[in-house]
Amino acid sequence: MIPLASHAAWAQSPAPADGNPAPAAQPSAAPAQTGPNSNPPSQPQSPSPGWSVGPIDFSGELSGYYTYNANHPHKQSDDGISSSGAGNNLYNFNTDANAPDLSFAKLAISHSPDPVGFELDFGFGRTIDDINAGERSWSVLRYIEQAFIEWKPAKAKGFEIDIGKFSSGAGAEVIEDFGNWNYSHSLVFSWAIPYFLSGGRMSLPIGKHFTGGFQLVNGWNNHTDDVNSVRTIGLTGTLTYTKFTWNINYHTGPMNQGTDRGFRNLLDTTLLLTPPGKLNGYVNFNIGDNANSLCSSCTAPATQATASWCGLAAAVHFQLTSKWAFSPRIEWFDDAQGYELSRALPAPISNLHGAVAQQVKEATLTAEYKLLEGLLWRAEWRRDWSTYPMFERGIAPIASDQISYAGGSGTMILPINNPAGLLGYLKSQNTVTIGLIAFFGPRR
Repeated sequence: MIPLASHAAWAQSPAPADGNPAPAAQPSAAPAQTGPNSNPPSQPQSPSPGWSVGPIDFSGELSGYYTYNANHPHKQSDDGISSSGAGNNLYNFNTDANAPDLSFAKLAISHSPDPVGFELDFGFGRTIDDINAGERSWSVLRYIEQAFIEWKPAKAKGFEIDIGKFSSGAGAEVIEDFGNWNYSHSLVFSWAIPYFLSGGRMSLPIGKHFTGGFQLVNGWNNHTDDVNSVRTIGLTGTLTYTKFTWNINYHTGPMNQGTDRGFRNLLDTTLLLTPPGKLNGYVNFNIGDNANSLCSSCTAPATQATASWCGLAAAVHFQLTSKWAFSPRIEWFDDAQGYELSRALPAPISNLHGAVAQQVKEATLTAEYKLLEGLLWRAEWRRDWSTYPMFERGIAPIASDQISYAGGSGTMILPINNPAGLLGYLKSQNTVTIGLIAFFGPRR
């Protein structure tokens, strides 16, 4: 993850434990432009609203949106099988369609290591609900985005250890909306990488341009408990120069429930281009697989013993003026066995743990206007399309979906191998989103 994470994003200081240092330490609290680089050294800085109390820094974000979905998906759940939930399918965080919604309300409290520091981020809204979807509803952990302790010895030449829960270092985007170029998050961020990791991580600068890191964590998106007895290992590396930054992450470890057999592997890399001037860009590629993914409850033959996926995303950021910016993004994601996107399928299939192999693509164009320091307005058009009709249009005509029950046993028979898919679903969706983002960071 090349973007600066958490309080480092506001303070413009490195986040070395991710293995993702900023191109250079910056004096101001927030970037003059947003995006995967947050700000290259050649770009001027401008202060944003923010404050600190003694050694404690405070930062936060409030992000809300309205998304118009031309498919007009409707929530229809009386029978529990007929709807995908009246949302923008394939999205995360800004998933609600044709209704205003709160994406993220965040408050972060932090102290830079001297040599001991900490980070504690609280969140509310749809974003934190998606991130901590596996957490118990009564647990306070469902409101925590990050919580870790940092140790950075003064004479250790930049060596740092973090212990706790922290955002994943993979991908070209961050969870916070203001830290990205587009309002909606990419397919590869939403479906190919973990949101967070829990455990320990360490990093060490090697020379002037490279930082390496090692992680020992409880798998993907797990808090204190893992699904098995073997931990996941992560290796990170970042090569940083004035005009580009290259970041690479590798994760490996068993992630199948209740067994140590079958490893999940992920290789994610991002090349960020930061030439002088008003144009930046990135290319993000990842490839992953999960062994022994076959489950007895899966009804689709597309789910095999080893599932694999890969994705490619590219975006460009044009900072036309001090207030106006435009950012196009294109993506391709191949879910060869339907493993990663099984949860995005129409409910008649996903409720039966079905899977359908498919390729999905998206194109996005985002316009951003800086209303004030720390206040952004974004307008975004996005088109998603797939090789399988997974996008709900209106209310799915259940009677026409050829749903039947065999012998009254409750076993559902679905035409999931039919390329036409279920009636009432399309192969594409078009959305227009208006988003408003307010953020602040520490003054130091």
